[in-house]
Amino acid sequence: MAAVMQEGLIRFPAGYPADSAVERVVSFPRVGVLALQGDTREHLTALREAGADSMPVRRRGELDEVDALVIPGGESTTISHLLLDCELLEPLRARLADGLPAYGACTGMILLASEILDAGVCGREALPLGAIDITVRRNAFGRQVDSFEGDIGFAGLVDPVRAVFIRAPWVERAGDGVQVLAQAAGHAVAVRQGSMLATAFHPEMTSDRRIHQLFVDIVNGIA
Repeated sequence: MAAVMQEGLIRFPAGYPADSAVERVVSFPRVGVLALQGDTREHLTALREAGADSMPVRRRGELDEVDALVIPGGESTTISHLLLDCELLEPLRARLADGLPAYGACTGMILLASEILDAGVCGREALPLGAIDITVRRNAFGRQVDSFEGDIGFAGLVDPVRAVFIRAPWVERAGDGVQVLAQAAGHAVAVRQGSMLATAFHPEMTSDRRIHQLFVDIVNGIA
C-alpha cells in the first residue's frame, strides 16, 4: 500500500490515514538507515516506496547528511558496540537530542529506549540512546524459535498491520509523553514520542508500507 508520487504530489491509498485517499504536497526527506547490521536493504527499499530519498549510514559524515534515521533490527549488543567502534554512538545521541527524527524496528526500539531490561552481560550490554521515554525488555517474546507473525491493530490505520516478531522486545513502561500505537500479548509493541517512532516488529519484512509512510509523514511534519 505504498503512496503514488508525482512531482512532489503524493496520493495516499485508502486506509492511510483515513478511509478515503488524500493528496498532499510534501518534500522528499533524506532518511538514513543505520547500516552496521540488520535489514538495511529492506528498509532502504521501503523508505523509497514511501517517498523518501534513502541512504545507508555507516560513518559520521553520512549521519550529518540525513534528515532522519531508521535503526533496523539485528542484535542490540552488537549494534551498540559497532556504534562505539565506528565512533557513532555519541554523535548519534547528540543528533537525537537535537531533534533528529528516528524510527527503530525491533533492535531499533531497544536502542531508542531510555532503559533496557536484560541488556546483556557486563561489558557487552545494549546501550540505550535515550530518545524515547520507555523501558523495554530484550527478547521479551522469547528466543529465535519463538518468532511469530500476526495481524494487530495500529492506531490511526484502518486495517490491521501484519507484524513479524523475531526475538522481539516489548515495552514494560511508557512515559507520560509516549503514545502507545499497538499492543500484543498485553504489552505495547509500537510507540511514538514526538518525532520518534518505534515498533517491536519488522514492517520491512512485509509488502505493507504504512509504517514507513507514517515515519516519512512524521519527518515531513504532516503526521
